[in-house]
Amino acid sequence: VFRRIAVCQCAGSIMSSLSVLPPECLLQPFPVPQRLMLGPGPSNVPARIAAAGAQPMLGHLHTETIEIMNQIKSGIQYAFQTRNRVTLAVSGPGHAAMECAIFNSLEPGESILIAVNGIWGERAAEIAERIGAKVNTVVTSAGGYFTNEEIEQVHIMPVVFFFTHGESSTGVVHPIDGIGDLCHKYKCLFLVDSVAALGGTPIFMDEQGIDIMYTGSQKVLNAPPGTAPISFSERACQKIFNRRTKPISYFLDLNWLANYWGCDDKPVRVYHHTGPVSSFYGLRESLAILAETGLENSWKRHKEVAEYFHKGLEEMGLKLFVQDKKARLPTVTTIVAPPGYDWREITGYIMKTYNIEISGGLGPSAGMVLRVGLMGCNSSKANVDKVLEALAEALKHCHKSRV
Repeated sequence: VFRRIAVCQCAGSIMSSLSVLPPECLLQPFPVPQRLMLGPGPSNVPARIAAAGAQPMLGHLHTETIEIMNQIKSGIQYAFQTRNRVTLAVSGPGHAAMECAIFNSLEPGESILIAVNGIWGERAAEIAERIGAKVNTVVTSAGGYFTNEEIEQVHIMPVVFFFTHGESSTGVVHPIDGIGDLCHKYKCLFLVDSVAALGGTPIFMDEQGIDIMYTGSQKVLNAPPGTAPISFSERACQKIFNRRTKPISYFLDLNWLANYWGCDDKPVRVYHHTGPVSSFYGLRESLAILAETGLENSWKRHKEVAEYFHKGLEEMGLKLFVQDKKARLPTVTTIVAPPGYDWREITGYIMKTYNIEISGGLGPSAGMVLRVGLMGCNSSKANVDKVLEALAEALKHCHKSRV
């Protein structure tokens, strides 16, 4: 009998023909540290959600799993404030939901208008360009936002208008009222990225005329990264389900996903992919916590905690990056990088000394800001006090050059 792996016993030891041996690093446990995650995401996972994710494995099409998926759909509808039939969670991070939205709503050669006021508009433009869409952008400076008049003055007739509700790279929450009506006036789908904002500031998908919206599990929802809630209006579905060409991605094809999530009213769910069952447990629990808390209470708490934080920063002499108070994102605060300091040294000192994560800028805000996330269970005045203390000590101990 031929054996691929031959072993022989020689002088009391076992010799193996394997050329790659078991890695030493995997023969001992890895000590994961406890950290207070106050960056722009992921946020800390509460014990209740972590425990939910550790429940026994089920098959991805077992009756109980389907019931969990149905409950997730109901939770997303509540969080989004929508009655959309096609509501589900993509198996993947927020980027997967972004690609799902763009891949399904656009065909090659069709036009998309993207509002760019940070990295997520830039990222959406690159994704749309890769599938052969005609990409047009309207751009404002980091920390800014667009008026409805400025959007309407862009003389382009796109199929889709992409817009970031909570721009985590710059700390801006963008006004939404009226944009949906504007899009529909010009027969355009309104696509909203609410990854960093959902649950932390008001948004009403149906009332505000949003056609496609998505978020991530790892921000305000406090679930592990890896599932991304998304919803499509009937207007969006009418276009998507009557495409001339198939979406570029099989994995993110809404025809398959709608069936997998029981959104197409067909009697049988056909196997499409093996969903992340344990992540579904965690997402369901996070949506349950949001339902128990109440959306309005969650919005109120995030607003109050953010304002408490902003006041503390200003009392320290630090400046907020977003000048318009109404445009400050309650979930992610951007602080002007203190002059004379290396932001990397500040974030490194806080991580090493306090075991707290805060972050530098990203994309157009790189090198310009510090970013602090107060999302979901992390949105508390106690955490604000901790990060204010850490910042104050960092400014005392980190090197300051002459400006």
